[in-house]
Amino acid sequence: MPPADPPNLAGLTLRYGTALDNVLLAEIGRETFADTFGPDNTPEDMAAYLAGAFGPEQQAAELADPRVRFLIAEAEGEPAGFCQLKFGPGPVVVGGARPMEIVRIYARQAWIGKGVGARLMRAALAEAANAGCDVVWLGVWERNPRAIAFYRKWVFEAVGAQTFLLGSDLQRDVVMARAVGP
Repeated sequence: MPPADPPNLAGLTLRYGTALDNVLLAEIGRETFADTFGPDNTPEDMAAYLAGAFGPEQQAAELADPRVRFLIAEAEGEPAGFCQLKFGPGPVVVGGARPMEIVRIYARQAWIGKGVGARLMRAALAEAANAGCDVVWLGVWERNPRAIAFYRKWVFEAVGAQTFLLGSDLQRDVVMARAVGP
């Protein structure tokens, strides 16, 4: 059974991202990605990846994609994190007739361990159910044990692997999936 939300997050709100959030999402994405993966990658590879993945123009394009949905978490009047969902086909190992990918689920450093990720995950799973999806999947770096443990708590299981290019470094992601439902 997935974990319950911590009671101390009564003031946390979630909202859908809009076209006006492209700069905010780029900022949070760069910050959280660098905080999490910077120590384990070269500055050159990080700079190359961040420039391509988290520019305001890239975020605007993702916000405009009808297959993509963003949920933004706000706490104490500040953005605490976000998740990015994408509806559509996944890798063959995922299976399912109507998959949804959790592309990103990020909490700012000050909010890690305080339940922001849990609230975003619960909302992401509800979005999948409401959209009639039958499977939710994601890719997670094999060298990110904290994230892998978090996803396992939410009943995700490893179903395969895929590559992820960070700058010039080809890395391996574990593909994890779970059925939609309790």
